[in-house]
Order: sequence, then C-alpha cells, then structure tokens
Amino acid sequence: MITRRRFLNRLVLGGAAAGVAPVVGLGAQVGAGVGGAELLSGGVSFFVVGDTHYRADQGGGLGMDAVSAEYNGRLVEWLNRLPGTAVPEVLGGGVVPRPHGVIHAGDLVDNGDKGPSKHPMAAREMQAFVADWGLNGGEGKLRWPVREVHGNHDSPRGDGPVIAVIKERNQRRAGLSGISKNGLHYSWDWAGVHFVALGLIVGEVPGVARQRRYGALGSLEFLREDLEVAVGGSGRPVVLVHHVDLHRYSEEVPEAVVLRNEWDYADVRGFYEAIKPYRVVATLCGHTHVRRIARWNGSRSTEAVDGIPFLNTDNAGHFGSETQAFLHVEINGAQMRVREFATKDGWETGGWTAQQWSFAV
Repeated sequence: MITRRRFLNRLVLGGAAAGVAPVVGLGAQVGAGVGGAELLSGGVSFFVVGDTHYRADQGGGLGMDAVSAEYNGRLVEWLNRLPGTAVPEVLGGGVVPRPHGVIHAGDLVDNGDKGPSKHPMAAREMQAFVADWGLNGGEGKLRWPVREVHGNHDSPRGDGPVIAVIKERNQRRAGLSGISKNGLHYSWDWAGVHFVALGLIVGEVPGVARQRRYGALGSLEFLREDLEVAVGGSGRPVVLVHHVDLHRYSEEVPEAVVLRNEWDYADVRGFYEAIKPYRVVATLCGHTHVRRIARWNGSRSTEAVDGIPFLNTDNAGHFGSETQAFLHVEINGAQMRVREFATKDGWETGGWTAQQWSFAV
C-alpha cells in the first residue's frame, strides 16, 4: 500500500516541471482590465481553493496568527483582483471572466480537529474566515459568493464550531437547490451546471458495519437523493466537491489496516457506483497540499486516460508554506478548461502556472 508521504512526493515530482509564469506584485496591474467580463451564455466560471488553515495565535489568546492572517488576506485580494485581467497568450489569451463564485474544498481552519479544549481557537479561526470570505458575495472582503465544505482539520467526526457555523450559513446561503437532512451538505446550480458539496468524505454505504476513521455524516445518502431529484436522466453536467482525495483509497485493503485509511474503500466504491449513471464533469478536492489534475475511473491509477476529471487543488493559505496556489475553472459549451494561479512568497506576488488542462464535457 502506498503511503501518504510517498504519494505526495510523487505528486510534487510530477508537478514541479510545469513551472510558474512570471509573477507580478499584488499592487501591480495584472493585465488589461475589462471590468469583469461575463462568460458567454451557458458557461460557468469559478475558482477552487483549499486548505487555508486559518490559525489562531498559539500563545493562548484569541487573536490570529500574523502569518496566517497575512497569507489569507492577500489570497482574498488576488481572488478579487483577477477577474477582468488578461490571461497570458500561452494559456489561451482573453480575460479572466467574472466568477459565479469560489469553491473552498475544506480545511478552512487549523484547530477544529484537536479536541474540545481547542474549540475556542477553532471558533476564533472560523470568525476570521467568515470576516474574509463572507457568504453570498460582499459581506466579507471577498467580492464573490463562497461555497465551502469541511475538512479533517475542521472536524474529523462532525462535532465542534466549524460544523455548526457551516450549518447556520447554509440556512442563509443564496441560491441553494438542496440541503441535507442534517443541514450540512448542499447543492446548487450555476449556469446549468449542478454542484453538490459533500464535506470531508462521501459515505457510508449500507451493510458495512466497520468503524470509519472520519465521519461521513450522511453524505452518500444526500448525494444519491439529490442527483435523482435534481439531475435524473437530464444529462446535465455535475460537479462534486469533497475534501479528501480519491485515488489512494480506491483499492481494497486488509481489515487490519482499514482504519488507517482516511476514506473507507467500500465507501469510495459506493461513491463511484452512485455517480456512474450521471454526467459528472469534475470532482474537486484539496487535502494533499499538492496540485494534481488527473482522471478517476474508480481505480487507484492516476494515469487513467478515461474516467472523471479529478481536480486536486494545492493549499491556498497554509501558514506553514510560502508556496500556495488555487485553480480557475471554466465550463463552456463542450469543454472544461482548468488553469492554476500560484505564489512562491505567501501571495505578495502571484502568476499563472505555465500549463493548462482541457477536458471534453
């Protein structure tokens, strides 16, 4: 069984060759602005971020760690500035469209997994997240709507302040088409594309009684019901959002080691079977702190030439690294185009990675 360390090392080696386009300062012009041009009719544009890890002051107070606050504040500034600016010609040219929103693939904060004694810190971190990111666009510093899921650092089992805040936000989140019975998972539509937010992992399948490492919190049940009602046999494109990556957990392992897996292999298989009848054009995740663009055909292989496009975004605001990135995705007509915007200095500067990915939808 491949370890997480070996897997991540492979991803780093696989992505290092891409390079990053020349960077510009945050206060500099990023190209010719056009006021945030809208996509053509029927298209959708959105950013994908993950692993911001908002971190409270570790000295015992309820302030915020200065590095975490700076990195995440500058991240939001970039997300606000990029729409309407020029895309390099090598990446297709044109301008970055005005986004329908920003999707956050989890690990909003850093201390939600460290037990009840750290819940006050996690609550403070979540307050900082909400102040920066808002909800429906404009309430915080971010200009665009945000759709977030929780990660393992937010709550591995479904308790604590982060889960409570997400549930409360879902009651006020504009434009939702469905909310799960427990108030945590939800779905929405942007420009004819159906999106489903599924939290940390997707599960649990019926008939498997063994304990899971992380709580699925009814996400598989919600997914099945939502797709049947909202999509059915229409053939509408679907995008799915969860925190943990897929490929490592797409293979059966011995019962003796199953709890070490973050996502039970039976639940991964159940997830794949649930979405096979639908036109899933992407599954989005974070967690690995390394970007990976691949396909997923239900197997462990990251070299599959068929299957669902798998967009694993890099960490976007983690206090422990000056190297960060996020994705920009456009789905227009019969094509999905993915680009990456990155920094090597904690978002003081940023630039487009010199690579893009295209998928037929």
